Amino acid sequence: MKTYAIAAIPGDGIGTEVVAAGIEVLVAIAKRDGGFAFKIDHFDWGGEYCKKHGRMMPENGRDQIRKHDAILFGSAGHPDIPDHITLWGLRLAICQPFDQYANVRPTRVLPGITSPLRNVNGGELDWVIVRENSEGEYAGVGGRVHQGSPLEAATDVAMFTRAGVERIMRFAFRLARSRPRKLLTVVTKSNAQRHAMVMWDEIATQIAAEFRDVTWDKMLVDAMTMRMVMRPETIDTVVATNLHADILSDLAAALAGSLGIAPTANLNPERTFPSMFEPIHGSAFDIMGKGVANPIGTFWSAVMMLDHLGEKNAADRLMKAIERVTADKRFHTPDLGGKARTADVTAGVVDAIQGANT
Repeated sequence: MKTYAIAAIPGDGIGTEVVAAGIEVLVAIAKRDGGFAFKIDHFDWGGEYCKKHGRMMPENGRDQIRKHDAILFGSAGHPDIPDHITLWGLRLAICQPFDQYANVRPTRVLPGITSPLRNVNGGELDWVIVRENSEGEYAGVGGRVHQGSPLEAATDVAMFTRAGVERIMRFAFRLARSRPRKLLTVVTKSNAQRHAMVMWDEIATQIAAEFRDVTWDKMLVDAMTMRMVMRPETIDTVVATNLHADILSDLAAALAGSLGIAPTANLNPERTFPSMFEPIHGSAFDIMGKGVANPIGTFWSAVMMLDHLGEKNAADRLMKAIERVTADKRFHTPDLGGKARTADVTAGVVDAIQGANT
């Protein structure tokens, strides 16, 4: 029997609650399948760790998780610590050195969930947003000088490399090719950002020549927000920069009904390093400890993890269990307008996994 080593990093806020729920569901799906198992290693890194040790994770933290098959992450963000410290000290401290350059965020309206878009059903909103996850606006290039003086200046430089853009474009075109519609939208802002974004556009055109069977178009990021709201049926696969896709994917999750249901895969496609899977909702300290966090985003992230590990049957079975639960409004948490608790949703998904029809 294959045993997968999973590094569980709950992080902060509701991350501890949804990761615990995710582990419960992963154990259940492994038992149901019978062909594999999980070895879960827990790491208490995050804001509370930082308050004790002065850093978000140990200096040798990456070495501790480097050999794991995958990472299940909760959230980064603590009310007592500036956001740039929590993000760069934990999540980005894993993503970037592990070269998880393809951030994949699927979006669709799950059964039983109502989109805030007018007259939209699930079939009209079925997207995958590919976010370049290693450079661009999050490259970390920049600095501050003369702090506190009238001459203070600060820069954040969006750094793009040909190698980085080529690989994310190829990843996105391949993903679009694998989907029924074979349709890709390249998001840009080359009308205003006339160097890096123009290069982004040029490389997209060059890579498109390798994928003649994929239909593609290009759209400015501001116009893309309107298209997502007004013409969602025209969208399938999307590729965008680190910052643009970060924003657009949150909009996509909201249009699908809630940030609480949205998953993420931070992939190292070459598998040189482990990939990391997480919900996109953040630490949500306002509901921490209340037992009402929506774990669906974590469960869907677990589906993506199973698929990445090659356990497609288990991934499909878990997705069906998730859909069976979301279709029942008794299992809707407050973010979806219901009264269910995290434990209720988790138990519902576990029951659905164990059911004969999943």
